[in-house]
Amino acid sequence: MANNDKQSSKDVSHLAAETLNNLNASAIQKSLAGSVLSQAGTKNQTGTNMEAKASAALKTYAQARLLKP
Repeated sequence: MANNDKQSSKDVSHLAAETLNNLNASAIQKSLAGSVLSQAGTKNQTGTNMEAKASAALKTYAQARLLKP
């Protein structure tokens, strides 16, 4: 895997923590939030499975917005 020096920012990590504590957050939201937190302050990188999950979630969101009147 290529060297990746990027880390989750404090703002994004804070939002992820709020999402994990939100009783109304969906399972996919919590899964993505957990991935963000696992990369905060570490050298952990997003795996291919999580990249695919995030991509699918974004596509679904974009399609839903396009279908809204």
